[in-house]
Amino acid sequence: MNAVDSVTKFVLAHLFVEKRTIKKCIEFLLQIKTNCYNQILAKYYIRKYSRGKKKERLVIFVCDKFANYKTAFNKLFYRVAELQFGVPIACKKYNLEYNNNAVERYNGKTKDRIKNIRGGFGSFKFARDFMNLRRIIHNFVNPHQELKGKTPAEKAEIFIPLGRNKLLTLIEFIAYRGYH
Repeated sequence: MNAVDSVTKFVLAHLFVEKRTIKKCIEFLLQIKTNCYNQILAKYYIRKYSRGKKKERLVIFVCDKFANYKTAFNKLFYRVAELQFGVPIACKKYNLEYNNNAVERYNGKTKDRIKNIRGGFGSFKFARDFMNLRRIIHNFVNPHQELKGKTPAEKAEIFIPLGRNKLLTLIEFIAYRGYH
């Protein structure tokens, strides 16, 4: 499961699961709540207390027709965000206002990368670690064509001075800080 911001292309949350149960969907959305809830609440309060004619839009979550996403969303974000439920894959061609193209592209690139791994992952832990590394590389290392050569982190205004060899600098940064 992946959540990608449509403006910055930043991977907000991901969870590698065997089955998309309600419990796993809640665990997944809790990552977003942990990392982004203050921003979501800020938009909610601006909308709630705005006196002008034009009301601020709530943060909008977009998902396919998988019912467990809707259940988890309603449990965690019901009043403070909006859910566009049942959005078809690659819906840009249907001229819908909101689409899931950013996450579908990320998922497609991940699938392409997995196809090139000979012998598979070998274990669930290795697959999970691969997905974690993939997310870091996507967010902080690889520039995105649609973002005019910026990384999603740079577009999201998360600035870490990484220099030319971004991945090595990130590894050194993590090692120096003692993160696990």
